[in-house]
Amino acid sequence: MLACYTDRLSLRPGETFALHISVENGPCRLEIARVGKGREIVHTQDGIVAGHYPAPEDADRNGCGWPVALEVTAGADWRTGYYDIVLTDAAGEATHHFVCIKPAAGTTGSKAVLVLATNTYHSYNWWGGANAYSNVTGLMTGKVPFDQAMDEAIGVSSTQRPFTQMIIAAPDDAPRLINMRSRGFKEKPWTADPDWMRKHRISPYDGSAGFLNKWEHAFAAWTEEEGYAFDYVTDYDLDTDADLLSAYTSAFFVGHSEYWSGKQREQVERFVDGGGYAAILSGNTCFWKVRWEDDGKTYVCHKWKGFEAEDVPDADATHLWSHPAFKAPEAEITGLSFNFGGYHRLGMCVSRGSAGFTVYNDKHWALEGTDLFYGDILGGDVPLIGYESDGCQFEFGADGLPKAIPLGGVPENLEIIGIAPVTLGEDSSSGYAPMIPPEKLDVIAQVIHGDGSPAMQQRVLRGHAMLASFKRGKGEVFNTGTTEWAHGLAAHDPFVETITRNVMKRFGVTQS
Repeated sequence: MLACYTDRLSLRPGETFALHISVENGPCRLEIARVGKGREIVHTQDGIVAGHYPAPEDADRNGCGWPVALEVTAGADWRTGYYDIVLTDAAGEATHHFVCIKPAAGTTGSKAVLVLATNTYHSYNWWGGANAYSNVTGLMTGKVPFDQAMDEAIGVSSTQRPFTQMIIAAPDDAPRLINMRSRGFKEKPWTADPDWMRKHRISPYDGSAGFLNKWEHAFAAWTEEEGYAFDYVTDYDLDTDADLLSAYTSAFFVGHSEYWSGKQREQVERFVDGGGYAAILSGNTCFWKVRWEDDGKTYVCHKWKGFEAEDVPDADATHLWSHPAFKAPEAEITGLSFNFGGYHRLGMCVSRGSAGFTVYNDKHWALEGTDLFYGDILGGDVPLIGYESDGCQFEFGADGLPKAIPLGGVPENLEIIGIAPVTLGEDSSSGYAPMIPPEKLDVIAQVIHGDGSPAMQQRVLRGHAMLASFKRGKGEVFNTGTTEWAHGLAAHDPFVETITRNVMKRFGVTQS
């Protein structure tokens, strides 16, 4: 076995992090590289000696407790960004971890900041056995049936353990979480690339988080190619540094920023209300409320079990942000919600969908210069809509354009640009075996509508992805409503690129 973890996930140039290693075939070689449009190696070290330590049975909950193998000081010239840590043992086996390098203390390299969705990384990480979703090891070995595995999810997990490698170091050929073509006539449904997933023994959770060869990586590569400058921080940094965003004009959340802590959200709201811009190029954003303990060593995320798993004040509980107990549905800051959205082109979830937005408001500022007009499809060739999407309920106004219904925190002044049908799950009456892990539709129906009946659950199944924006306080929020926006940039889709450039311009992100 070769595995490693760091004592922290973010630091500034000149600061030091500890690397904890377990290796059977030592010594090891260390390589650290900044990853964006390319791979910039900043540090190598040979002859690293470390012991071989077992993984404790409760490593997922309480960490590994391995001793420090070495400490690494970030160079003064290490630019802000995502840094891939690669350890290779004497037998040639490699393992990955990472750190985020923030800008040097007291400085910013940009007026725009990219917030890495590291809370999502932690929620999906199942190294040691389980994650916030299920007993993944039991599920993957066939020892535990699916329903039992989900019941054995852990609500308290440790950051002091390695990351599952398919989460933290997906290979270059890893498939996207979308069916790249629509389902044929009476064709058996599938998800992503089943052959690749079987070959690599992919769990249902490996594709949903991480940087390398996923959404944030695609965004970083595109922005650097375009000459846009961003500082990098993590979700946890927004929790611990209450004034972090005050140095910036705009904050970007890309890909799958699903889990937000209370302090993180409070800071983003203060930022926007004070005149900041939030660009959400993501889907399923801020869906779950989480919290941190033990100076970042313990991550609490009980998901659906939030109010029954622990005896804490409601303000500290973890559950859906839209739960009435919090009086703070996520749509108040995001404009949209997964409660009104769902999946597209996965399994039987809109399996023959266009995978693009139908454009309605072609006069919106974001569409300037796009050559997009009413009724056009945006992103169908990418495909742009898949995996998870956020939306709202709406009705058509006298002008023939969709108007947001202010339900579940959705702001009345939301400007809807484009729409696509999505669903929160697969209809049990379709005749096909479900492939997408089910959401608790009864809970969502009760939370949003105060009615958890089967009829309302069926209503909740039917949703829409939205491309939208709204003004809040002195600031503004732009939300793509889809996890896949960065893949549109990676494909150099001219429509997606032009819209993104419009957002950059309006939100104060400059090119070098």
